[in-house]
Amino acid sequence: MAVGQYAIWFHAPEELTMGLVQKIFYFHLPLAWWSFVAFFGVCAASVMVLWTGREQWDVLAGVLAEIGVLFSGLALVTGSLWGRAAWNTWWTWDPRLSTTLVMWFVYAGYLVLRSADVGGTKGAKVRAVLGIVAFLDVPLVFLSARLWRSIHPAVLASRGGGLEPEMWTAVWINVLAWGAMFGTLVLARYHGAGLKRRVEAALIGIQEKTLQ
Repeated sequence: MAVGQYAIWFHAPEELTMGLVQKIFYFHLPLAWWSFVAFFGVCAASVMVLWTGREQWDVLAGVLAEIGVLFSGLALVTGSLWGRAAWNTWWTWDPRLSTTLVMWFVYAGYLVLRSADVGGTKGAKVRAVLGIVAFLDVPLVFLSARLWRSIHPAVLASRGGGLEPEMWTAVWINVLAWGAMFGTLVLARYHGAGLKRRVEAALIGIQEKTLQ
């Protein structure tokens, strides 16, 4: 992350039109991309729940959904800040922005349903189906700027994406940096979920012995 900050503020040149405000891009893009990775992981883990029935996959799907909602929420915030400078408005119902907001609400709702333990004993399968269905909006977000008339820039639409080589260097360094952050958060939350299950199992065992 430190190298990424150096690349943003010292290596990458200022964009001629927007100046320093454009540097929000180096936060916004990695957050958006890694949220897509997280939601793809939710879908993949949900498929594994239906295939194997193992609890670990259900836990992983929940962890990835949490990180995905966090990252996509931050992407919306940084995009709003950037939009205020670029379009003179905090929000516009552009196809890319609208589908991203829908995606955020869908996965936030998925987390609410997980916390409510919907489905009882078959809850893992119910959550898995929801995790798979929720992913349908993710490709739509990615393609929205190309399918409909959108003012949101499509970074990979043209060769080079309109960026100088130094800018691309800063982009990929920060993509890797946020990827490291993403992996760290996923491992930490997954480990914490495992400890929680062990504590709950131990408490149940203590209660059973007390009743006996």
